[in-house]
Amino acid sequence: MGVLATNRLLSDAASSVQAFVSVFAGIYVLLILVWVVLSWVRLPYSRTTQAVQEFLDDVVRPYVRLFRFVPTLGPINLSPMVAVIVLLVGAGLVNQLIGAVL
Repeated sequence: MGVLATNRLLSDAASSVQAFVSVFAGIYVLLILVWVVLSWVRLPYSRTTQAVQEFLDDVVRPYVRLFRFVPTLGPINLSPMVAVIVLLVGAGLVNQLIGAVL
């Protein structure tokens, strides 16, 4: 009984961590997409929109900056797309690794 309960507990912990990684990656992808859209659209100045823009810059820009080596297509910067792909592939690999180990 003790081994079965331990295995069940480890399985539950692994599925919880996998769900956390998936949700974290999904939310971060949404933040990147909102950051990209807000960089294209100029909204009227207000303290709220300025605070949102600063938050997104602080959260998204350091990660996307890692992919600045990607060439641009004219005015279109491809680094956010590469960042999203790398994030989703990395989340998938981490989830598979968690499933294999636990």
